[in-house]
Amino acid sequence: MALLPLGALVLAGCGIPTVGNSPGATTVSKSVYNLWQGFTLGALIVGGITIALIVWAVFAYRRKGDNIPKQSQYHIPLETTYTIIPILIVLGLFVATMVVENKEEALPKTNVTIDVNAFQWGWKFLYPGHDVVVVGQTTQEPTMVMPINENVHFNLTSSDVIHGFYVHDFNFSRYAQPGVLNQFTIRATKLGTYDGQCTQLCGLYHSLMVFRVKVVTKAQYAAWLHTNYNPVAATAAFAALKQQTSSITPTKIDESEGNN
Repeated sequence: MALLPLGALVLAGCGIPTVGNSPGATTVSKSVYNLWQGFTLGALIVGGITIALIVWAVFAYRRKGDNIPKQSQYHIPLETTYTIIPILIVLGLFVATMVVENKEEALPKTNVTIDVNAFQWGWKFLYPGHDVVVVGQTTQEPTMVMPINENVHFNLTSSDVIHGFYVHDFNFSRYAQPGVLNQFTIRATKLGTYDGQCTQLCGLYHSLMVFRVKVVTKAQYAAWLHTNYNPVAATAAFAALKQQTSSITPTKIDESEGNN
């Protein structure tokens, strides 16, 4: 029995203590990571107690003869206990989730904006006010560059079907939906290059719909914007995106998707 939970972890590809999650490379992702750890620990405790009680009941109340054992019911203190405890656990999980989710949904002021447009089967990253656009599809793996320790506001859209914007080390996922403008803010706290991908089955080459996020210093970010300045390509890209999103009503939270 002790090997069963370990076997489940191995089969699920989950490591300890991360349990398949990332320690986080953004301000909010660390809170998400701690929340995930708390959920996992709570599940292990509740599961362990449940298994222990089942095993105890199996041996303590196993059949010992043909006589019918004494029947009892309506143990009010016990029934009250096992009713109240699960309610308190659920309330605790709910409150902890709301605290982290409110941080994730906050839209603080920022001077950096990136428009992200998903399409079959690639990504387009546009930088308003800088005439910079990055486009890549299937095996091209486009790279989105963002500055460290800076609130970056994202406008996420889709040109065709539902896609999923997901960066593992950010512990963040959000739908990119046609006709919906999803807005969110991310503040990266660690330099590096992080893998991203589409998490919604969107067609034939869904598995190749990947991208990278490169977090650089503010000086490197400014230099990158200057190097990739391309007003002709950017103007065309912004015009196409504006035409696609002209009838979209901005929304802060996508109600069709639960947060991770």
